[in-house]
Amino acid sequence: MDHTITDRIHTSFAAQSMMVTLGAELLEVEAGLVRITAPILPHTQQQQGFGHAGLTFSIGDSAAGYAALTLIPLDMEVVTAEIKINLLAPARGDRLIATGRVIKGGKRLSVVTAEVHAEENGSQTLIAILQGTMVPVPR
Repeated sequence: MDHTITDRIHTSFAAQSMMVTLGAELLEVEAGLVRITAPILPHTQQQQGFGHAGLTFSIGDSAAGYAALTLIPLDMEVVTAEIKINLLAPARGDRLIATGRVIKGGKRLSVVTAEVHAEENGSQTLIAILQGTMVPVPR
């Protein structure tokens, strides 16, 4: 993949104050695939001590959106038009890992998915899946 595209993703990601607040980091950037991780910190937990669904949703949405961004022209950005989440298991562990993928890219919209896994003691559990639509907009 072109270095310009990976630089673009890293620069955009660094500008997201939400990702900074969550302690999220980019793990991997490939054409049509982006992987983001975030620790499950005390301020991102829900009342039972699990990672909050808001954390899961935020990194899943970002991973899916950045996956779409890897495939569109450099003069465009993407915004989420719609996205749904199915929560499958509690977010137990030390960190979450979201893997966003483009299912079908296009000039007017991209259909994307993300899987979010919770990692605890080196073992990963699928805790959520997301599916949505990203829309290219002028930069």
